[in-house]
Amino acid sequence: MGEFTVWDYVVFAAMLLVSAVIGVYYAFVGGGQKTPKDFLMGGRSMSALPVALSLTASFMSAVTVLGTPAEIYRYGAIFCIFAITYALVVLCSAEIFLPVFYKLGITSTYEYLELRFNKYLRLCGTVLFIIQTTLYTGIVIYAPALALNQVTGFDLWGAVVATGVVCTFYCTLGGLKAVVWTDVFQVGIMVAGFSAVIIRAVVVQEGIGRIVNDSYYGGRLNFWDFDPNPLQRHTFWTIIIGGTFTWTCIYGVNQSQVQRYIACKSRFHAKLSLYINLVGLWAILACAVLCGMALYSIYKDCDPWTSKQVSAVDQLMPYLVLDILHDFPGVPGLFVASAYSGTLSTVSSSINALAAVTVEDLIRPYFRSLSEKKLSWISMGMSLFYGGVCIAMAAVASLLGALLQAALSIFGMVGGPLLGLFALGILCSFANGIGAFAGLVSGFVISLWVGIGSQIYPPLPERTKPLSLSTIGCNISSGNLTATENPLTTIFNTPSAERPALADNWYSLSYLYFSTIGTLITVAVGIIISLLTGGLKQNTDRKFLLTKEDFLSNFSQSKSETPEKVEVLNWKPFTMAAEGTDNPAFSHIEMDIASNKNKVNGLHI
Repeated sequence: MGEFTVWDYVVFAAMLLVSAVIGVYYAFVGGGQKTPKDFLMGGRSMSALPVALSLTASFMSAVTVLGTPAEIYRYGAIFCIFAITYALVVLCSAEIFLPVFYKLGITSTYEYLELRFNKYLRLCGTVLFIIQTTLYTGIVIYAPALALNQVTGFDLWGAVVATGVVCTFYCTLGGLKAVVWTDVFQVGIMVAGFSAVIIRAVVVQEGIGRIVNDSYYGGRLNFWDFDPNPLQRHTFWTIIIGGTFTWTCIYGVNQSQVQRYIACKSRFHAKLSLYINLVGLWAILACAVLCGMALYSIYKDCDPWTSKQVSAVDQLMPYLVLDILHDFPGVPGLFVASAYSGTLSTVSSSINALAAVTVEDLIRPYFRSLSEKKLSWISMGMSLFYGGVCIAMAAVASLLGALLQAALSIFGMVGGPLLGLFALGILCSFANGIGAFAGLVSGFVISLWVGIGSQIYPPLPERTKPLSLSTIGCNISSGNLTATENPLTTIFNTPSAERPALADNWYSLSYLYFSTIGTLITVAVGIIISLLTGGLKQNTDRKFLLTKEDFLSNFSQSKSETPEKVEVLNWKPFTMAAEGTDNPAFSHIEMDIASNKNKVNGLHI
């Protein structure tokens, strides 16, 4: 196996350097970042293409670059069904959530919860988001660094600190514009890294036909599994239904994603960015699937994981890269750069989103006397602060390891109830604050119950269906091999005796259904409680809901879009100035809804 050479470090350093330079450029070009809106929203002037690439990049963390090919290697290409899921997710986000968020002109998605319900729900949403995102970012920085370090000897803490510092640097200086444009650059690097591996693997295997053939005979092309059983980890239905809910939590209502498409210059550009991003998602999925099939084709007779060449499935990709690309100086470095580009893009969007949420939800409503200039400095300070927090979380991840991973999957369940909360607000005119809160709590409790249960009693192998891996072609003595295989069977057989009945039914639910359950329970409880507590009597402002006009305006795009938008832009600064001290949209929304409604609507449209 090859080791890392000087050229690999040069390629990696160049990637970090370009990212940092983009940050410096946006800090000073066009008069810098004068207002928090410039800093957090790119001044609402972004066009569709860079935003689309940025959405793709931040969604593709290093976990995708290293984890998806290994997933295909282990469980087969049924993962491809996610292509359909992504299409459904983008459709839901663009047609249900985007129109409402865009016409309200909000910076933080949780602002919507206060406008529609009350400020306590906004606080719930904000706090959950901050905890979830900091946990997630710690793992996103640490996990790939560890996998790459164990295989390539690439310096672990050097890489963690370098990526963390560069990321914080360009987020703090350049704001959202820098985040978006570095993402565009990083998508390029990621595709280049994937392509290098695929092209070389095709050359090594003498044509793509052989890779597909091997995958077919190894049972890796298991696309159609229509088993309706919700306990199976990946089937057509779990991926379509569960996957759609799970990813809509991220695309539809997660601040890091919504913040970007709201930063587009018109609603047409915002929708377009989501649809272009879909193509990006498909491209990356195709790359990852091809890499996974190449992995299997090359290692079908000698699995590096069972034969203890690597200690975890995540390390298969770096292992393959060093194996087939060690004769090309700088190319393994390109692959590492592509994995870290995934990390950088995810972390930078998290940092920017955390700064936005903190400034908009925790600082602006309570300190009304702050000037725009001061808020702009506070936004930068927050980026710096959260950058530090994320590096610290990576250090925590190194100590806790599997525990933090568990914490993350449990917090992944926060997404479901939050999606339910927004769905209640946008789709049900009669939902009220009490119902929404009851729904959120019950959805959260049930999600946590399943989630923690599934961590304590992991599902049995017949639920996850790992495919067979062979070590026939390995040149190790057979004595070794039997010794390594026996403990595995004992691990799986012992717990079945003392597993409670719940473990094999309720806790074995496919992980993709966790957020589905959270969403559905939140919506159901929310509707029932709202109806019981007089939800039908309340008068909800139409602009907080998804209306027929929002949908029809897709077709009358060209005529109405631009003037309306201009009017909104003209209108914004004045009302802001007039309501700067005591903003009725926030504080008295329940009290003077009648007088407020006509006024705001009259001005808004």
